[in-house]
Amino acid sequence: MNAGPPQLPPVAPEVLAEATLNLTARLRKKLDAAIEGCAAGAARGDDGSVTVRFGEDALVTLRPGPGGTVTAAEQATCTCLLAPRCLHRAAVLGAAPLADPADPPTPDPADPPTPDPADLPTPDPADPPTPDPAADPAAGAGPYPDGGSGAGTEPGAVPGPVSGSAPEFGSGATPATGPATGPAPGPAPGTASGSASGPASGLGSEPAPEALTAAQLRAAAALWRAAAEALAAGVTAGGAVVQAELLRAAHTARLAGLPRAEAAALRVVRGLRAARERSAGHRLADLTGAFRELLHTAGLLASGTAGPALTGTARRAYRPGGSLRVYGLCREPVLSATGYGGVATHLLAEDGSRYSVSDVRPGGLARARGAGSASVALGGAALDHAGLARGGLRIAGATVSADGRLGAGRGVHGTPLRGVPWTEEPAAALFARPAAEAVAAQLADRDADPDGAEPALIGCEVAVVGAAGEDLLVREVRADAPLLRLRAAHPHPELPHTANLRRIAAHPGLLLRVLGRPDLDRAATLRPLAVGPVPGAQYTLRLPEEWLGRADLGYDLLQGSHFPPGAAAAPSAGEGPDVLADSPLWRVRRLLESGVAGGRRAVAEAARTTGPLTAYGPLRRAGFTTAAELAATLAAEADRRPRDPFGRLADPSPDAYAQAWLATSTHLAAAERSLVAASWYWSQGVSP
Repeated sequence: MNAGPPQLPPVAPEVLAEATLNLTARLRKKLDAAIEGCAAGAARGDDGSVTVRFGEDALVTLRPGPGGTVTAAEQATCTCLLAPRCLHRAAVLGAAPLADPADPPTPDPADPPTPDPADLPTPDPADPPTPDPAADPAAGAGPYPDGGSGAGTEPGAVPGPVSGSAPEFGSGATPATGPATGPAPGPAPGTASGSASGPASGLGSEPAPEALTAAQLRAAAALWRAAAEALAAGVTAGGAVVQAELLRAAHTARLAGLPRAEAAALRVVRGLRAARERSAGHRLADLTGAFRELLHTAGLLASGTAGPALTGTARRAYRPGGSLRVYGLCREPVLSATGYGGVATHLLAEDGSRYSVSDVRPGGLARARGAGSASVALGGAALDHAGLARGGLRIAGATVSADGRLGAGRGVHGTPLRGVPWTEEPAAALFARPAAEAVAAQLADRDADPDGAEPALIGCEVAVVGAAGEDLLVREVRADAPLLRLRAAHPHPELPHTANLRRIAAHPGLLLRVLGRPDLDRAATLRPLAVGPVPGAQYTLRLPEEWLGRADLGYDLLQGSHFPPGAAAAPSAGEGPDVLADSPLWRVRRLLESGVAGGRRAVAEAARTTGPLTAYGPLRRAGFTTAAELAATLAAEADRRPRDPFGRLADPSPDAYAQAWLATSTHLAAAERSLVAASWYWSQGVSP
């Protein structure tokens, strides 16, 4: 069987940016067409190099370094007369995968190697959630208009640069409030509430925020400008040149010590690439969220109001954690969009604090599948991840990161302990609290710290209702409990999440204990990681004794013998309307996503073809007056193209358009979060 052409090696962002921006204006216009088909003509040499031929006189050769990545300009050569500023070389580099900004560090005993968790795919698949805890201190922009959002929230202020080279937010008038009067008050630095998944207290407080340097302010302002240009261009016009400008700005941010801003820019570039290549994994909603995060981060940094949490850290910092006794909860496969794979084992301490041990390295899916039974490199304990997930560990001299990850330094010593079933403390406490209350607490933390850690694991007892496509409908075993949707935590077909949910759906009425992560962007949705039997129930799972009463959905495949014989009466499937899907906010979402897909021109065309009353009347009638005003302002700004007497644009900068888009997007995200919170209470008749 023909294996096909070899894959092009990953290319460092700064190398691609330099090659693209060094082209002449005439060659830049031809670059996108030249990139197509480059990978199909690749051939691998005996020395590990990859070559691509263009006609008879041009041969491009990529010689990756020891890490398999092209990290220097001299590693990409061409034999044509225009090299190195030639179209052939830039096209091959543009067709190659985009590498991480730096080679993965050598495994350090005190810092297990992991990729940036912000690059890990979401279940749909994507990105989710940014893992570095970030306090959003006083926002330096005017607050959102005081309108009736219909969601019970007041979104925060929109940030923006303050220097003369980039726009300043809060200086204009809004439909509901008029001119801004100054910065909106915000929490003091370092006082934002933390996530429920963080480690135990007493590990040290956040450092006091320091003023950003002049280089960081310039880098953030440049990143804002590049992001605004990319947003105005959209996917249709966001080709290699637009992406190169973003990559150059991202590299400048990295050199200035802003790794979090750089990571946000790289996510946007990868999303633009996936959209233009029509990749099966591309989702327009994910790219829209990536643009919102990039503009928010760059704007806050450029305004000079961001603290050290928003700048990010290049490596995860570990602090002394003393002596710990932790017990395994479950294992979770980890897959990264940049080719990493592995496992994360979630642990629980006696005081209820959450911890995790991860083993993530290059290798993709094969690494994720095999790491579930790999040994745990933590204090010399003779345990693998499967054993740790159902066992325990006494750790002396523990080191803990801010997000609860355990380090494996030379002074760390681990001793295996007997595992604790979910029916005993401390694990039993996870299932004693109604799911709606646990989710409400996490949503409150997210409102206080929108860029904080990913949602914490919650537990609940449910009864199976049936399948809904690839999802599983369940109802919590409580009076007047809402109908919940279980969605595969990792939908990759080679992982057993979806298959396990499909098997469970074939047994309506089955009682389960579910441990999972709430999806705070969807109505009443839980991403299950493990399931177990309900104590004392007749029609429940029958798992092997060595599984200690739980099955890891990402590694353990449920069989027919694990289910009870016979059948049980399924609970009622009746449910109220989906408060998120049935709200008219989809009109705002469609406007924002059309702007990402088609650029500023697409938003302007939508404003011309649809009257404001027709488009936004349903929003006002439903009480979403602020959303309607912001959407109308965005459409008007997109269509505002003043010209001088000679027909030239009088204000070609896309800054005002980017501000309007970011304000609308941020308000929509806040309104949808409130609707998601309401969905967990809908059937209970309780107001969140």
